[in-house]
Amino acid sequence: MRILTEEAYPSILQRVKDAGFVVFESNDYDMNIIGERNPNGETNKFDDWIHVLFLEDGQWQWYAFLCTTDAGKYWLKDENRNKKGTAILVHNRQYRGAYIIGKHRGQYRALVQRGNDVCIWRDRNGDNVHDYGKNEECGYFGINIHRASAVRETESVNKYSAGCQVIADPKDFDQFLSLCDLQIEHLGVDRFSYTLLMGL
Repeated sequence: MRILTEEAYPSILQRVKDAGFVVFESNDYDMNIIGERNPNGETNKFDDWIHVLFLEDGQWQWYAFLCTTDAGKYWLKDENRNKKGTAILVHNRQYRGAYIIGKHRGQYRALVQRGNDVCIWRDRNGDNVHDYGKNEECGYFGINIHRASAVRETESVNKYSAGCQVIADPKDFDQFLSLCDLQIEHLGVDRFSYTLLMGL
């Protein structure tokens, strides 16, 4: 986990605005959850970031967690992938109100897709390379935001993501959820939006 500070307006929030999306800045504890996909990322590596930014007493708080925004190599193989193709969440989109806190696969607390649609591309060729920009679908696909291992930081994605956004370190994930809980506690708002950007 990185805790970031800037004297000026946080640069990643400016990127969100420049992309034409909403930044939540009217109330303290209104969470901005932003994925940052590595344009030079390696398949099966945790080399992306999930950022959480919010105001507290009028000051920006900024946390960043190492993650993957892409499916692991296991799910890209022909014999394992979805018959329609492996899901890849479409970047440079904002998914408003798409998430609540629920149970990932009925097992543990996570952000789960229960609200509005998200959009995915389907990777259908089984070549272990993520194919962006092909076979787009929008709807409910169970693209959740969850953790990898429950006991240690994970280096390889493998089975942990079939298209979900997955945080590598369980301690980071616990911190991520505690930040989400702050929004519910202070604002009574249990819906969360997720913005996924391409580029670090």
